[in-house]
Amino acid sequence: MSPRDKPAIFQLLALLEARYAMRVLWALRDGHAQTFRLLQDSVGGVTPNTLNTRIKELREAGLLTHGSEGYLLTPAGTDLVRRLGELPAFAHKWATARPRRAPAAPPTTPPGGEPDAPPPAA
Repeated sequence: MSPRDKPAIFQLLALLEARYAMRVLWALRDGHAQTFRLLQDSVGGVTPNTLNTRIKELREAGLLTHGSEGYLLTPAGTDLVRRLGELPAFAHKWATARPRRAPAAPPTTPPGGEPDAPPPAA
């Protein structure tokens, strides 16, 4: 990666890490336009104010547009989501390769005491 590319990557990552930005893009990945209300339902749990902010940011970034039937991805947004489409396969591979943690041992109860209780004071 050249030094010239770093700012572009940092800008894109900053945009995508904003709350619900990825969910908005992901909700529109099938290419069908969605109204504000439908998009809000598709994203799930987002307030209208936050959704308005994300839509504005994604439109300014050239990833989202609004047509007569609702919100759609632009060609750049479609390209980005296509590239992000590789994440589910990676996530599955990554999750299955991670070492499993052993379950925690149950607390021991000393005779006549509370589980993991400190010793009685002298």
